[in-house]
Amino acid sequence: MITIGEVFETNEMIWNEHLDVRTITLGISLLDCITDDLDKLNENIYKKITETAKDLVKTGDEIGKEFGIPIVNKRISVTPIAIVGNSACKTEEDFVSIAKTLDRAAVATGVNFIGGYSALVCKGSTPADKLLIRSIPRALKETEHICSSINLGSTRTGINMDAVKLMGEIIKEAAELTKERDSIGCAKLVVFCNAPDDNPFMAGAFHGVTEADKIINVGVSGPGVVRAVLKHSEGDDFGTLCEKIKRTAFKITRIGQLVALEAEKRLGIPFGIVDLSLAPTPAIGDSIADIFREMGLEHAGAPGTTAALALLNDQVKKGGVMASSYVGGLSGAFIPVSEDQGMINAVLDGALTIEKLEAMTCVCSVGLDMIAIPGNTSSATISGIIADEMAIGMINQKTTAVRLIPVVGKDVGEQAEFGGLLGYAPIMPVNGFSCEKFINRGGRIPAPIHSFKN
Repeated sequence: MITIGEVFETNEMIWNEHLDVRTITLGISLLDCITDDLDKLNENIYKKITETAKDLVKTGDEIGKEFGIPIVNKRISVTPIAIVGNSACKTEEDFVSIAKTLDRAAVATGVNFIGGYSALVCKGSTPADKLLIRSIPRALKETEHICSSINLGSTRTGINMDAVKLMGEIIKEAAELTKERDSIGCAKLVVFCNAPDDNPFMAGAFHGVTEADKIINVGVSGPGVVRAVLKHSEGDDFGTLCEKIKRTAFKITRIGQLVALEAEKRLGIPFGIVDLSLAPTPAIGDSIADIFREMGLEHAGAPGTTAALALLNDQVKKGGVMASSYVGGLSGAFIPVSEDQGMINAVLDGALTIEKLEAMTCVCSVGLDMIAIPGNTSSATISGIIADEMAIGMINQKTTAVRLIPVVGKDVGEQAEFGGLLGYAPIMPVNGFSCEKFINRGGRIPAPIHSFKN
């Protein structure tokens, strides 16, 4: 039975500690839209999305109002478009036409993003995969609501280094085509190792081919809630600290499941998973870095940061799985720079570098996220950073990702402005030594020995 104390506690989380349901993401399979006629394909895609998601935004708003829980975003993920467009798309322009169709569908349904302009190339690329990848810069320039993701590697298959090299070039091109807005196109483009099929968070969401025809996935977030709990933990040992984080994660996840089940009932679409990810925002107090400070670190990036993040990530997962049988997606702690004021401050104060962030990705839920780098960074260097991050994911059997933004015309000491939840970011220096000969080798890095499970 829910007590009045728990009601007051939840109200405090929402009103003063930035607890929210970050997204209700409706996953939609487009496999039944496939045809070799491009015009018909675009028609099928638009019809399927707009009919399936016609009540998504309205329902999300109603649930948020009735339950008093902020539901910040309503989004859609679709089957990777490289698969959907395989028969009909013969040119890059053909794929861009699908991106524009998705953009029109986003406007018609009222969602802020559609994810799934994606390709899965961890072992190799089809001609359609290559066409889609090469179309990404134009697709991001000519649309407002489309997010793109490419899976470049996995523990079972290794890393597709040809695709890693290509993505360095694509990121540079996307930055150039959107340079008038601080290269914001790159903020909607992410590369993965071990990408999950049911991730509700952008820019990496896509609807995996193993998923049902339609599914509701909910992403819930609350770094401010965890920080508030830890404010009263001075002197606690690590066991007590872990217990407080785990109990808090349990409560946050239950709120996410409540929203997910209510959305399932009202929309008539099955509930898939709750993704409990401590995803910060630019709001003061809604910061992963501030959690580290409450743990006893002077700044994010200080010695001990990776251990603190490992503890946080593990307890979030443990609390989440006790609260719901269907925890999925990424579920853990995100460490984006531009979306976290505490991280930004750590960079500005010299406490946090890309190298330290890379070490932290060994134990967090994602990877190098929303990091602005100098616009003159070479494509080979970007590919090298991607390769390092893919290797961490492959060897450690975890999801890792890279979302780098080479801001054209800006250098270290300046900052990029993205606005909204994307925030702003100081330009961070990158290692200036060359990895070009390494990246140009091409081919595939084989899967590690521990990938053999049969």
